[in-house]
Amino acid sequence: MHSDFSQLNLRAELVQAVTDEGYTEPTPIQSAVIPALLAGQDVIGQAQTGTGKTAAFALPLLQTIEPGLGPVQALILAPTRELAMQVSQAIFTYGKHLGVRVLAVYGGQPYARQISRLQKGVDVVVGTPGRLLDLIQRKSLDLSHVRVLVLDEA
Repeated sequence: MHSDFSQLNLRAELVQAVTDEGYTEPTPIQSAVIPALLAGQDVIGQAQTGTGKTAAFALPLLQTIEPGLGPVQALILAPTRELAMQVSQAIFTYGKHLGVRVLAVYGGQPYARQISRLQKGVDVVVGTPGRLLDLIQRKSLDLSHVRVLVLDEA
């Protein structure tokens, strides 16, 4: 087990963001999953609520992408709008020193705002399956540059 986040080979900006949030050492799931994801392995993780699962996939995701590059590089599917919003906020918080552009897409919100944001450029999209499918069918969401796919609570 790693005693602090700096031992996980994460960008200094990510370690700083985690430290800013008051976290000093990775949880067991983070210590197990982060190195595997950074090594390019596929991972299926399961742990209790509150054990840091979101950070376990968010930090390697943010390590992998190049914020500001242009097209969507990471896609996270979430089953509910509440989880999509929560994960989106976590990605934004952990990526704040990288200038990551994250967008949550889910039903019940106007398409126009979400499409406008996509057209301006987004690094990470977090969304519910229904809205993601709608945006793909409308040809408003291009997934051809996606490097990372996460199924949260699959």
